[in-house]
Amino acid sequence: MNLKKAKTALWAGVILVALFILWTVLIQTVDVRPAGESGTAVGLATLNCRFHQLTGVHMALYTATDWLGLVPVGVCLIFAAMGAAQLVRRKSLRKVDGDLLLLGVYYAAVIAGYLLFEGVPVNYRPILIDGRMEASYPSSTTLLTLGVMPTLVFQAERRMKRSWGTRAVGLAAVVFSLLMVAGRLISGVHWITDIVGGVLLSGGGFQLYRAGVLLLVPSCKDKGGL
Repeated sequence: MNLKKAKTALWAGVILVALFILWTVLIQTVDVRPAGESGTAVGLATLNCRFHQLTGVHMALYTATDWLGLVPVGVCLIFAAMGAAQLVRRKSLRKVDGDLLLLGVYYAAVIAGYLLFEGVPVNYRPILIDGRMEASYPSSTTLLTLGVMPTLVFQAERRMKRSWGTRAVGLAAVVFSLLMVAGRLISGVHWITDIVGGVLLSGGGFQLYRAGVLLLVPSCKDKGGL
């Protein structure tokens, strides 16, 4: 059963990453014109500009979603602490749960992706932030939220024996993620294509992580879950 789920997740991950690459190419080649702050070029400019005019700019939402971005950071730290505790207790990196080790690799990949696009900007934000031009693609808040919160749900499903606990974690993660992405979209500090790019890349990355775990690591419930 896990093998079938793993293959489905693997294909989903590959397709989403491929769509992200295609989306990035489209942004750099289709309807590119100076429509951003200080005349910066923006791909798919008609779509981006019309949506930006529709939403306007809401800095309160921007600030709120920025602070709430600490929630997925906190989730990362919780899993890092779990892995560190296992390492100390079991005295060997090889004895740390494999899904936590893969999770650390996955989180490192998310950070690397963020740093890559910060260093090689595809788009700049439609507005100045504190008087500065900032890279905008893909939306880092979207990437962080949708890259991390699904791992919380996935780990809960693997580790928690009580189904009501798993459902509660899943519901909270879904509601939080929707509010974060919607808030970032409506705030007007990103082009809509930045949000779409963040959704595609984070979704693809998570599915590849999920496929790796399902293929390589037995469920923690089999060893005694939470």
